[in-house]
Amino acid sequence: MMKRLTTGLLATAAATAAFALAVPAAAQAATPAAAPVAASGYDYEDFWGSYYSGNHKAKANGWIGVDWNHHQTSNEVHLRGKVYDLDHRTYRQGGKCALIRVQAHRFDDHHGHWAEKETYRHCGAGGYKRFHFAADDVDAVRVQVCQVGPRSSYATRCGDWEYLYTAESE
Repeated sequence: MMKRLTTGLLATAAATAAFALAVPAAAQAATPAAAPVAASGYDYEDFWGSYYSGNHKAKANGWIGVDWNHHQTSNEVHLRGKVYDLDHRTYRQGGKCALIRVQAHRFDDHHGHWAEKETYRHCGAGGYKRFHFAADDVDAVRVQVCQVGPRSSYATRCGDWEYLYTAESE
């Protein structure tokens, strides 16, 4: 009985020591990946996504960076990303393309309008399309992932609007 108890305690101590040694190593391994992001020169930046259409047959992810001028009166926003078509059905079977809507709100607009609007689509299951969006004097950016027919402009199966940046998030 004493031998089993001693063996059990030794096994527990060994597992605890292995865990204690592994945690700092994992934390150190994650640190270098974050370092290049902070050294890019943007005042605010972050990776975003993955966000999906309502039926998970389209997705998007990427990076956003915001650079303010010296007096903090004007900014420039850059959004880079990929939109993925995950719908492997043929168009005859009802297959659709992936679509991402990008909207930016200017900070001088007090009526709540989204002044800058772009859409990017990709047709081709299993692949993706890169996109780049840029806007000036922006206090909010949001995206929505949808599906769209290959010859249509009507978006369907849209996911939620996801806010990537608000001036308050800095």
